Amino acid sequence: MPFEHDFVQQWLTPARAIGLVLVASAGVLGTALLSQYVGGLQPCVLCLYQRVPYVATIVLSAAVLAPATVGVRLPPALTRGVLAVCAAVFLVGAGIAAFHVGVEQGWWHGTEACTGPDLNALTIEQMREQLLHAPVVRCDEVAWSLFGISMAGYNFLTSLVLSAGCLWLARSTRRP
Repeated sequence: MPFEHDFVQQWLTPARAIGLVLVASAGVLGTALLSQYVGGLQPCVLCLYQRVPYVATIVLSAAVLAPATVGVRLPPALTRGVLAVCAAVFLVGAGIAAFHVGVEQGWWHGTEACTGPDLNALTIEQMREQLLHAPVVRCDEVAWSLFGISMAGYNFLTSLVLSAGCLWLARSTRRP
């Protein structure tokens, strides 16, 4: 394995490590957008919340990577710090996805924005107004699944893998 480790050490520059995070985040977010705009799967509010960590890691990694595109070398310490932050952001994303899976499975209730308001003890006019403004897509209904795993479930797994990957990249990134 020393050869493989040496290859990774030589190939994995700080810019490439940050670039991998950028590409992975853009790929996941792109998949979500394709499923929405091409596949017709409208997102619920929790689905939209799950996109935020990917947007955050795209913005962060692009901001850090921008100087490298004009030849500025990224300091390995900065790269490791950014990768650690990205790992934490992906863990937050995994938490949001886990919450969404729990709502889908009925383990707990979602937010009012997920399932709509409680219509008890309201006047007919208040009920009408709330129903007109209720979300079209509910968080507690699985819109799509593969092998019994919903998109939120796949996002949970993806977020965990990306978090672990960021930590591995931070550890493996070439040091001066």
